[in-house]
This record gives sequence, structure tokens and C-alpha cells, in this order.
Amino acid sequence: MTRAILPILIFISIVFESFSFQQEEPLSHKWYKGNLHTHSLWSDGDEFPEVIMNWYKSKGYNFVALSDHNIFAEGEKWITIKDDSIYKQAFQNYLQQYGEDWVDHKSEEGKIMVRLKTFAEYVPLYEEKERFLIIPAEEISDGYKGKPLHLNVTNLSKLFSPQGGESVADVLQNNINAVLEERKVSGKPMMVHINHPNFRWAITLQDIVKLKGERFFEVYNGHPQVNNLGDSIRMGTERMWDYINIAYMSKGQPLLFGLATDDSHNYHESGGELSNAGRGWVMVRTDSLQAGTLINALEAGNFYATTGVTLEDITFDQNTLSLFIQEEKGVEYTIEFIGCNKGDKETRVLKEVKGSTASFVLDPNILFVRAKITSTKQQENPVENMKYQMAWVQPVIPEIE
Repeated sequence: MTRAILPILIFISIVFESFSFQQEEPLSHKWYKGNLHTHSLWSDGDEFPEVIMNWYKSKGYNFVALSDHNIFAEGEKWITIKDDSIYKQAFQNYLQQYGEDWVDHKSEEGKIMVRLKTFAEYVPLYEEKERFLIIPAEEISDGYKGKPLHLNVTNLSKLFSPQGGESVADVLQNNINAVLEERKVSGKPMMVHINHPNFRWAITLQDIVKLKGERFFEVYNGHPQVNNLGDSIRMGTERMWDYINIAYMSKGQPLLFGLATDDSHNYHESGGELSNAGRGWVMVRTDSLQAGTLINALEAGNFYATTGVTLEDITFDQNTLSLFIQEEKGVEYTIEFIGCNKGDKETRVLKEVKGSTASFVLDPNILFVRAKITSTKQQENPVENMKYQMAWVQPVIPEIE
């Protein structure tokens, strides 16, 4: 396909898809599916960014934040195709799909070199109003005494350099502060979230409890080395989440919300030992597919994290948290409402329901409640021992009358 023909086809596709999409569903309070953490050849991923965007769009995602390590897709960057036959074939597929006029490549000393397309170049290929949005992002990759300390910035206005610090918490706080300050100065909505705290056991519960201004962390990450479930002596991210929120509420800080992400790196082979796409995502409810409205909805807790379970609706009205699952034939669901009373030191399951809908009434003594759904349907490509599809509904606190 030549570059001359490509824009015409994109225009026709936009007109057709926009019309059909808007006719099928009103624009108010829609659910948008997105991944806030993924990688390309701009850092340590193994695929071209436009191929990755095509994959997500074809799978029904509405937004993606391509968050490479300490780099943004701008300027000139050439990569060398690895000798492995898998990558040579991937290059041939890329060349065949996008054409000689699109793919800048050359041969040097028997090696194939390819210029990576910039954000400004590949975004017009796939963005469509109210259907697909590509959000500029970066994974700030910092560290302290060998511990990897990573945070994602979504909807960035500039590239952020790692800030460093005198402790794990100090490094995290310095990077959070840099993002929040840039958001204040630029006026551009952007968010920062803590990535995979149990990756190499780098970030502890105590580290996150010390932070101020952080609103998000990854309760689930699809990388096979991030220890979502913890081990015999260290807690998993879900348990960590509850302890953090007990501590935050005792200090008058806003609740921390839990994200699910792919953290995908590997696109040519799949398996439990690889970091593949399609394992975790967020479903955000808002009125339009724009970075600002998505971030506002995320900060308001109007989303859920999932590895496959789909919800039709979540409501919180008159201190009643209710959820309604989009049922799949032959699949059973267990809904747990997890929380604690004021003064408690840890959470517990306050109510369990077998079925596709459930509600929980918060009395004034409740500190917070969140919901977790576990299905009997297995994930296609799971990591760790997380075989079954799940979803996490964000915590809520009693409304003051």
C-alpha cells in the first residue's frame, strides 16, 4: 500500500466507522477499553509502534498509551533487525503490510536497519474520533540501589527525566512531584501511576504509604516477572492495595485506585514466560474519548480493572454499591465485597455473592469497600497462577448525608 493511497482509505474508514459507531450507541456515559502500559521498539519492545496500534485497535481497544522507557517517539531513531528468523520475518511482514513508501530501511554490512516512525507519523494512521485514541506516554524508569522504580506518565506534555532520590520513597515522590508540577504549569491533564511494585520486590507497602499525590498503581500487571500474587513472605499487590488505602484514609489522603495493564513487550511469540498483549486493561466510563475526559474519569474512580470479565454497569447511589456483569453462557461468577470498618487494621470479605449481579450497602461505620469479581472462565494466556478472568471495582467510601 503506498502513502498516496493510504490517507484516502483512512479517510473513508473514518467516515464509515464514525457514522456506524455513533448510530449504535449514544455518546454519553460510554465504556472505553484501554491499556495504559505497553512498549515498542523505541525501547525494549520487539514490534514497530504502528503494528502495535493496529493490534490493539483490531482487538476492540479504544485507547492505548505507548509508554516506552525514558523516551518518547520523536526525532530520528534507527534499529537493527535481529538475526533471529522470527524478527526477520516480522520485518518482511511489516514491509509487506505498509509498503516501501512507508518503511524507511537500508542495509549496512549485511544487517537490515529500519527507521522507527515517530508519534506524529503513526498516530494519523489509526486515530478515529470516538473510536480509537493514542495517548502520548512514557515510563519513567528510575532506581535506587539497584531497585527498578518505574512510573508511567499518561498524556505527557514533555519527556520526563528520572529525578533520583535518597530512598525508594524519595525517588518515587520526586518523580510524582515532577509530573504534578508540569501538569500545574502546562494546564494539560496528565496522570502518573506506580508500575508493578513487586517487580524485583523493589517497592514495598511502606514506600507507597509515605507518598503524597499519587492516585494510581497497578494492582495487576501482565508481565510474567512482576509477582502480582507475592510469595510466602511478601504480600501480593491486591492485599497491598487495601493496606495502603487504610493508611491513606487515616491521613486524610484520597483513595488509591487500582489499574490493570499489559506491560506488553513481546508480540511475535506468546506464553506464560513472555510479556504479551491482551492480558489486562481498564474500562473507563465517561462521555467522550479524549485524554482529558478519560483522566478525569479515572481520577473520579469511574472505571474498573479487568483481565477479561466485562461489567454492564456499576452504580453507587444512596450508599449502595451495585454491579451488573455482562454474562457469558456457561460461565459462573463470584462477587466479593472487600473492605473494613473504621478503626480496623485490615480488610476482609464483607459479603460474597454467586451470580451476575450484587449490591452492598455501606453503613456509616464502613471505612471503604471495593468489589472483586472472579469468573470460572480461564484466561487464554495467563501469568503466574492467575488462571481465571477477574475484575476489580474501585473502592468507595460512605456518602455523608
